[in-house]
Amino acid sequence: MQLTEISRSEDAVATLTLNWPAKKNALSIAMRDEVSDALDALAADESVKVVVITGAGGVFSAGFDLREFGSPDPAVQQALWPSSDRFHHTVLRFPLPTVAAVDGPALAGGFDLATLCDIRIASETAVFAHPEQAFSDVLYRPLAELVGGASARYLTLSGRRIDAAEALRIGLVAEVVPAAELMDAVGRLARDIARGPREALIRTKAKAVQRMGIDVGMATLAM
Repeated sequence: MQLTEISRSEDAVATLTLNWPAKKNALSIAMRDEVSDALDALAADESVKVVVITGAGGVFSAGFDLREFGSPDPAVQQALWPSSDRFHHTVLRFPLPTVAAVDGPALAGGFDLATLCDIRIASETAVFAHPEQAFSDVLYRPLAELVGGASARYLTLSGRRIDAAEALRIGLVAEVVPAAELMDAVGRLARDIARGPREALIRTKAKAVQRMGIDVGMATLAM
């Protein structure tokens, strides 16, 4: 089963959709690997200037597939963290601008995916939280880069859920729109970005990644 879909427009914009709505677009090993493979391919496509990342079925992503953490299969355990490390670095270091179109829940690893994108636009139904705070480390640095230390500590240490209006207030998202207008709003922003020269966009994105100070080899749980 293919878990992602890619579409392209004539405006140099590609859309990568997490397409596993029955599982709330859970970021399983297979899903993470598909996303990483898709982004690697899009990075090499000279016709693409901007990538939109979104989720199908009114859910951005509910986070990692927790069943895999307890799987007795050695192959699953062997792939779990290398897949995660590759996924996070691939999204973070994607050389072109990325826009997250967040509809519905963006939880745990789904919240991380949104924060690893360059810009986020949310629907009025969007919610963000780190419920994994109850049992795991939480990615801190990408979120702190966006909202500052006070808000990042509040969200990562408490696991509290915030709605789209609060996300806008703290600077996590750039805009909040009705759900029916989300992809139109994201499309307008993506086309504005795509007016820039591809090489200039790549240079600006590289500056943003460098400023975050995350080393290439840094493991997921060290971020």
